[in-house]
Amino acid sequence: MNWDRIEGNWKEVMGKAKQQWGKLTDDDLTTINGKRDELVGHLQKHYGYAKDKADQEINDWATRSGL
Repeated sequence: MNWDRIEGNWKEVMGKAKQQWGKLTDDDLTTINGKRDELVGHLQKHYGYAKDKADQEINDWATRSGL
């Protein structure tokens, strides 16, 4: 997975992220702005994930989504 590609296309990817993690608000997604560490933090905040769990969720999501 190439996170630079996700970050560069964040506006297009936001919808997929919203589908995956429905607790993320539009404001959250705008704040995240494609930054992986921000996404990890928001997943921890909204879902109570540990950092490792959030990282794994993101990796699984990106792989499933073909990102």
